[in-house]
Amino acid sequence: MTGVSVVVLDIEGTTSPTSSVREDLYGYTRKRLPGWLAEHADTTAAGILAETRELAGRPEASTDEVAEILRDWLGNDVKAAPLKSAQGLICHEGFVTGALHGEFFPDVPAVLRSWHAAGLRLAVYSSGSERNQRDWFAHARGGELGSLIGEHFDLSSAGPKRDAASYRRIAEVLGVAAEQILFLSDHPDELDAAVAAGWSAIGVHRAGEPHRPRPPHRWIASFTELDELA
Repeated sequence: MTGVSVVVLDIEGTTSPTSSVREDLYGYTRKRLPGWLAEHADTTAAGILAETRELAGRPEASTDEVAEILRDWLGNDVKAAPLKSAQGLICHEGFVTGALHGEFFPDVPAVLRSWHAAGLRLAVYSSGSERNQRDWFAHARGGELGSLIGEHFDLSSAGPKRDAASYRRIAEVLGVAAEQILFLSDHPDELDAAVAAGWSAIGVHRAGEPHRPRPPHRWIASFTELDELA
């Protein structure tokens, strides 16, 4: 594709199996939430506790009750800011200790390295916190990929992934024209929003992943189908 200077990547279902995110990160977070909140209630978890109580409409909720609220949101995949913040901090510990690793589809590492070597800027836009994103790439199983990624965006820094305004905001931060950005995602609604913001967008449909291809977007099954970018 001519004119593309930045590739923005989704994670779940695009670079990485959804199951690895849901089972590894979500499972680790669910297990650690009660103890972590109690341990850090007066420090790094204080803001998360307060924000969760406000969002849930339960100002008197105890620390254990907040943990259950967050676990419920996690189980229902609620994109709540305090949950994403807690998950980022909790999972960071797991990545640092080696309990967690970033998992990627087999084609992804080599293609990302090829695109980076060819001079393309790579960025990530995911509902997971920027901290989780950085750790996911930095602690990739089989070798770090974090040095390839220039910018990270999440729901807090960019906004909802199905809102065209979020993609306009990202383009402003990147400092490039919308038509120079290619977005890769497995979710048709996200592709729609990116196109509405003037970006190019291509759907990625991996075997076993939940979202189905939908017109009018082009769909690929592997990053190797985008040889024209390198």
